Amino acid sequence: MLQVRDVMYPVNKPLREDMALVDAVSCILDSGYLGLPVVDNNKRVVGFLSEFDCLPYLVTDSYHCDSHEKVADIMRTDPLTVVPGMSVVDLAQQMGLNRPKVYAVVEEGLLVGIVTRSMLMKELNESLRNCKVA
Repeated sequence: MLQVRDVMYPVNKPLREDMALVDAVSCILDSGYLGLPVVDNNKRVVGFLSEFDCLPYLVTDSYHCDSHEKVADIMRTDPLTVVPGMSVVDLAQQMGLNRPKVYAVVEEGLLVGIVTRSMLMKELNESLRNCKVA
């Protein structure tokens, strides 16, 4: 059975709590994901910051041309995480319940990757494509 470890991608530049909003947004945009996990100095996931979380601050701060927000000020502090051994089907069902579209993948509390709804859709679609008609 396909597991999260088979479809996850590494996160080359996770966010840090002390990052300025402008730097965090640049990282998110460069990643191509809708958001990124926030890690402490030991690579433990402590939060998650999404485009949705950033947008209201970007509107206000860009209008006033002033920003003092740090990631820690606006991140979600209850990030949803999954483990590499979780079934892709189980995660897809969980994501179908209006849950976030991006999950941090952690092993023993440490960030090892990221998995998105589109990654799961790609893998499940490929699996369906390869099904043989009886």
